[in-house]
Amino acid sequence: MEQMAGFKSKVHSILVFQLIMALMPAVYQTVMAQTQRMVRIAEIEIVPAYLEEYKTILEAEAAASLKLEPGVIAIFPMYQKENTTQIRILEIYASKTAYEQHLKTPHFEKYKTTTPHMVKSLKLVDMEAVDAATMLLMFKKLQEDK
Repeated sequence: MEQMAGFKSKVHSILVFQLIMALMPAVYQTVMAQTQRMVRIAEIEIVPAYLEEYKTILEAEAAASLKLEPGVIAIFPMYQKENTTQIRILEIYASKTAYEQHLKTPHFEKYKTTTPHMVKSLKLVDMEAVDAATMLLMFKKLQEDK
């Protein structure tokens, strides 16, 4: 009986090991996909007189980007509570190529050509994830909330 239990334990260990080995390529591909993503934060200061007009244009651009561009994972505009002219946009693209394609779209061209006089300052900050695997969990959680 003990021999059978030992045998079952060894078989179980081998099966678990084989399962892990079988999943490794998928895990590797997922991690590699995460490292190819482009993440940026745009730090923008808006001229106060144009704030509402700017926000309207930005909302339209962000919505069109998410709806029409498969390579745009997130464009999430927000503003500082204590200084509403300080806009921040979290941008996540599937790749650098997706970002470059985004720059050529009609909705981005419209945004870029209609807002320069509204922007007091602009700084684009490229970011790297501290823990790319956690980003996957965030997106999975968003899917579960639907």
